[in-house]
Order: sequence, then structure tokens, then C-alpha cells
Amino acid sequence: MIRPAELIERKRDGGTLSAQEWNELMLGYARDEVPDYQLSALAMAVFFRGLTPEETYDLTNAMIATGDTVDLHSALGRKVVDKHSTGGVGDKTSIAVGPIVAACGVPFAKMSGRGLGHTGGTLDKLESIPGFRVELTTDEFVAQVRDAGMAIIGASANLVPADKKLYGLRDVTATVDNYSLIAASIMSKKIAGGADAIVIDAKVGDGAFMKSIDDARALAEAMLDLGARSGREVVCLLTDMDQPLGRAVGNALEIREAIATVKGEGPADFLELVLAATSRLLAVSDLGIDEQEGRIRATQAIADGSAFEAYERWIHAQGGDPSEDALATAPVVREVASPQTGYVAELGAVAVGQAALRLGAGRRTKEDSIDHSVGIMLHRKRGDRVAEGEALAEIHAATEAAADEAAPALIAAYSIADEPPPERPVILDVLG
Repeated sequence: MIRPAELIERKRDGGTLSAQEWNELMLGYARDEVPDYQLSALAMAVFFRGLTPEETYDLTNAMIATGDTVDLHSALGRKVVDKHSTGGVGDKTSIAVGPIVAACGVPFAKMSGRGLGHTGGTLDKLESIPGFRVELTTDEFVAQVRDAGMAIIGASANLVPADKKLYGLRDVTATVDNYSLIAASIMSKKIAGGADAIVIDAKVGDGAFMKSIDDARALAEAMLDLGARSGREVVCLLTDMDQPLGRAVGNALEIREAIATVKGEGPADFLELVLAATSRLLAVSDLGIDEQEGRIRATQAIADGSAFEAYERWIHAQGGDPSEDALATAPVVREVASPQTGYVAELGAVAVGQAALRLGAGRRTKEDSIDHSVGIMLHRKRGDRVAEGEALAEIHAATEAAADEAAPALIAAYSIADEPPPERPVILDVLG
């Protein structure tokens, strides 16, 4: 029987834990046999001392072993792909990527999460579609991927339960920002969820977890290492989150933008990220093609309408109404005018996310409810020229008072200058 205090002491002093010790510790924690206060102390020791690559792998496996796993490969007889984002503002990428991948004949299966604070969650966005079911049984999940080509669902309570508990604990003990703990948390869920190959979109900048590209690269390398040790193919895209992605921020607004993008009508930065992720998912699939051919096929699926057909098939399969008319619209729509003439030098992702949060588009606490109709449409983004009095953005609000409150916060997100800023691509680097 392990003694948690001894393991905490060893990690505090820079030692390492064995695979068996991690297993016993995580199983004990999942069963409420190891108390929160001891795991809090261990998480803080890990935060300062770090984990070796072997320990990160052992912790990942230990968390997986506390719950159920899904074997999609055996069930479908195919290589199944998945995409994960580390979270940002206006990030509706999976909702557009999945149907394009499915239209190209590759099974796409994703277990997703909800948003908290200024970052939006994929499940919250999908729940703005009337009738859409985010909770499916494992059998329903597998059957839908087989029949409709894809599914995006909420992770079951029995999938990596130790990670759910540990994540909540890290959130309230200031031990979230550690590469090994973040990598183990993400990859434990991806591996347990059954994907064979995964593209990870690691966000970098103001609206992201990782503020610098060096931090994002270190996290990406930890996840690549876990993928290799677990027999999974992983590709990491490092992408810009200094400004929101696309033009829509807010749940139903983002669904509309995802639909437009699947039809080939989305904003350029968002379309570029969607094509970059999709082409690499096709390249790690069982089609036997490279990334360049993957991009050609993805572009063709958008152009010939098969991607949108796959979107409609997916939404119908999960009980939703795929028509744009079914999506909620906010009763108050107000333009926010530029106070001066010039170029948008900066558009703060966090500030835009916080403005959307004030409107009711997100959660401050896990118990908060979301208004799916509200949000922000960004008419001008970094590098765009704007004249004084022209619309920078559009607020979609439930009430005039809510619009009044959000407007100053939204204007403050913009920095206007006399000269355009240097160009910054949406894809900053690719690893793996």
C-alpha cells in the first residue's frame, strides 16, 4: 500500500515516482481514498519540480486506467482521427473540420468539453443547435461514426475520472500551468477516447493558455512524446491567438460561421486553419496520402458541396436541426464605431472574450447558463483599415442594457494606429 506523504516528499525533493506508484496514487484518488489536500500538495511539487518524460507517460496511463476506454479501431476496422484545441476565443474549428474530414471518407470521432471564462467550449456551441444531443452512449457514439462518418460528444463520466478530479483541483490551486500536467490531461482523454491519430491545435498568444511560442512548443513536444510512446500519431499546429479566430464570437454566431466555412464562404484566417488541420488529419489517416493531397481533397469537398452534406448528415444524426434558420438570434444588434481613422494594430482576444462573457455568451462559473444567441461579430481585425465612425464590430445582445455594458469593453479591445502592423500568420509552426 502506497503512503502518499512519502511520494509527495520524494517529488518535493526532486525524485521520481514509478509507474506502479502513479497507478496506485491515481486509483486511490479516483476512489476517494487519497484526499484532495494530498493531491494538491503533489500537484504543487510537480509544478515546481516537473516530471520526467517517463513519469508524464506513467501518469497519463495511470489516469486512463481509472476509467473506461473506447476501442474505435476494433469497432470500425478503420483508423480513426481526432482534433484537439487548447482553447481560445472564436475557436469553432472542430465544427468545420469534422464534416470536411468525413466528406473525404475518414472517420472523425471527438469527445469535447465546455467553456469556462473567456474561452468557449465546442459542446456549448453545438447546444445552440435545437435538438442537438451531446450525450451519447459509447455504442451510439461508435454507431454514429460508422453511419454518419463523424460524431462530437461530451466525454462520459467514466472516461479518465482521475483527470476530471485532478483538473478541477489544479484549477483552484494555481497548478494548471505545467507542461507535463497539461499534456497528460489532454492525451489521457484522447487515448482513452479511442483515436488512432490526433491533430492538436496549440494556441499561442493573448487569448491562449500559452502566451509565448516557446511555451507552446514545449507543450507540443510533450504531447508528441506521449503520442509516440502510446502508439498514436500526433501532429501539433502552433496557431495565433493574439486576436480572436474568425469574425464570430458567441455560440450560435460561431455555428453560422462554421457553416459558412464548410460552404467555402468563411473568413480567410479561419478557413486557413481549418484547411491546415484537415489536410494533416487526412495525411495521418489510412488514405495513404500526404498533406498536400489532403489539402486538395479538403478544398474539393468544400467546393463540390459534399462537406456541407456531411455537416447536415452529422447534425441530423445527433438529433439537431442543421438549418441556419433554426439558430437563435439576439433581439438587440448594435454597431460599435471606430473612434478614429487608422489601422487595427491589435485586437485583444481576452478583451473580446470578456465582452462576450458580459453579454452571457460564456460562463464565469461551471453552474452558469449560457445565452446561445448573444455574441460579437468583428468587422475589422488586425491589419484592417478603418475610418472614424465606421463599424469596428457588432454586438448581439439580449437587452439594450447588456449592449451598453459590453460596448466600452469591446472598443477597449481595439488598438488603432497610423501604420498597419506587421503581418502575423495564423499557423506559426508545425511539429510532428
